[in-house]
Amino acid sequence: MMLLWCKALHVFFMVAWFAGIFYLPRLFVYHAETNDEATRNTFKVMERRLWWFVTPFAALTLIFGLGLIYLYGMTWLKLSVWLHIKLVLVLLIYAYHFYLYKLVKDFANDNNRHSARFYRLLNEAPVLVLLAIVILAVLKPAI
Repeated sequence: MMLLWCKALHVFFMVAWFAGIFYLPRLFVYHAETNDEATRNTFKVMERRLWWFVTPFAALTLIFGLGLIYLYGMTWLKLSVWLHIKLVLVLLIYAYHFYLYKLVKDFANDNNRHSARFYRLLNEAPVLVLLAIVILAVLKPAI
């Protein structure tokens, strides 16, 4: 029963985290497109608050993910090649998450160097990584 609770919480916090990291670059798109100072200031607040709101979800996703590895055991970890690939992709998502923080800080300092198009592409990138992670986790292919 503990394993199922751990898995459910891992998935829940991952979904909540991804909702935020899908939305944050969309805010960057709108922020990059505006020239109105009051609107830019509103976006700065929204971006900062959103990043700090979803960061605990990222941490809890990690904690429950590590809990799953512990509960399944080290033999399972060693034999699950699909999981090794998934963990590399997860590391990329954490790097992406912290890159978003850098961008939040750039916008906060009025130091944006990218176009709205860049942020549109940045917004789409994690979708493919998430798809790969879900496929690996659900299908557990023998690689």
